[in-house]
Amino acid sequence: MAIRYLKGDATSPQAKGVKVIAHVCNDLGGWGKGFVLAVSRRWPAPEAAYRAWHRDRAANDFGLGAVQFVQVEPYIWVANMVAQRGVKPSRKNGPPIRYEALDTCLGALAARALDLGASVHMPRIGCGLAGGRWSRVEPLIDGRLTARGVDVTVYDAG
Repeated sequence: MAIRYLKGDATSPQAKGVKVIAHVCNDLGGWGKGFVLAVSRRWPAPEAAYRAWHRDRAANDFGLGAVQFVQVEPYIWVANMVAQRGVKPSRKNGPPIRYEALDTCLGALAARALDLGASVHMPRIGCGLAGGRWSRVEPLIDGRLTARGVDVTVYDAG
């Protein structure tokens, strides 16, 4: 099983059955740039859920490596994956992406996708504002998702 690459919009997944749209969020509670804008244009629930999750973080699991699943349509879920430390690169720690946290998120995503019998759809997660390199992200997706039999489609803007 291999990652399928398509030109198009990850918020409009091209598959039958249950679908999970996965994306990377930061650990500051910020939502307002990058792929989340496309998510919010289609559905208000993922942003509202993420903001509430962050606001109540003292009483929940919000933090690097955590995933929040939000159902937005009968057969579509959005996975808010916290795998970005802050929003700006730093001299000491490099880009905001945290590959270990992303790997943890992808493990949780795989488990949920398998439970739901869902395919997973995403942009090149962690490689936009988070500053990650696809050469490091792609093997994580292969190891956590495709190796376990989860269909994954990655969308590049058309």
